[in-house]
Amino acid sequence: MYDIVMDEKGAKVLRNVFKICKKYLTHIQKSVFEGNLTELNCMKLKIELDKHIRNDRDSVLMFKSRDEKWLQKEFLGVIDDKTSNFF
Repeated sequence: MYDIVMDEKGAKVLRNVFKICKKYLTHIQKSVFEGNLTELNCMKLKIELDKHIRNDRDSVLMFKSRDEKWLQKEFLGVIDDKTSNFF
C-alpha cells in the first residue's frame, strides 16, 4: 500500500506508482495491492518504486509473510474476488 502527497507533482508520482504496482501485484482497492512475489520481483518492484517516490513526502508499506498458512484475512462488508491471492 502507498500514500502519495498530492501536491504539484503528486499526481504524476501517483500514476507512476500505481502502474508499477499493477505490473507486479493485483490491485485490491485505492492504494492497496497484494500478491506473491519472488525475491527477485520484490527487489525489482522496490527499485522501480524508489525511482518515483519522494522520500521526504511519500511512503510505501510492504507486508511480508514467511508462510501463507500464517496469513489470515478478515472481511467486513463486501468480499471482493480480487482479494483471493493469499488463500
